[in-house]
Amino acid sequence: MEEAPEDIWEVEALYDLCFAPGRTALSSYRLRDGVAPVRALCLILREDGVLAAVIRYWPVLVGGQSTLLLGPVAVHPTRQGEGLGGYLIYESLDEARRLGWARVLLVGDAPYYSRFGFTKRAGVAMPPPTNPERVLGYELIPGAWEGVAGPVQKWPKAGAE
Repeated sequence: MEEAPEDIWEVEALYDLCFAPGRTALSSYRLRDGVAPVRALCLILREDGVLAAVIRYWPVLVGGQSTLLLGPVAVHPTRQGEGLGGYLIYESLDEARRLGWARVLLVGDAPYYSRFGFTKRAGVAMPPPTNPERVLGYELIPGAWEGVAGPVQKWPKAGAE
């Protein structure tokens, strides 16, 4: 289900539980600061009212081209290994395609995300200190990454498409 405004505190608590305390200092967070997420792609999974997994997406520009920035995706430690993160990734990518987005970018582990079709984007430059080996992309439309390279920049508008 889509994340609702009343879910925000619980979603942030899950991110705090799953990631290092300094997570908001990462370069990807600087790209999100002051930018509205793509609400239709911010999904949560609950069981018996308890938050089990979440995923968020944000609009960014890559070489001036509209691109989705996936992340973070988190699964409660007691629910890891059940495929919930993968389910959210597949569902959200399908919805992003349906909504007309062309490409997705993330910073993550290639061995994990390659199973979903993400590949290294050598020509895409995330703000430092991002490790270039962790900059991955996915085509929602075949050929969507062709000729798209350059710096990743903050979305210039208050909201997303």
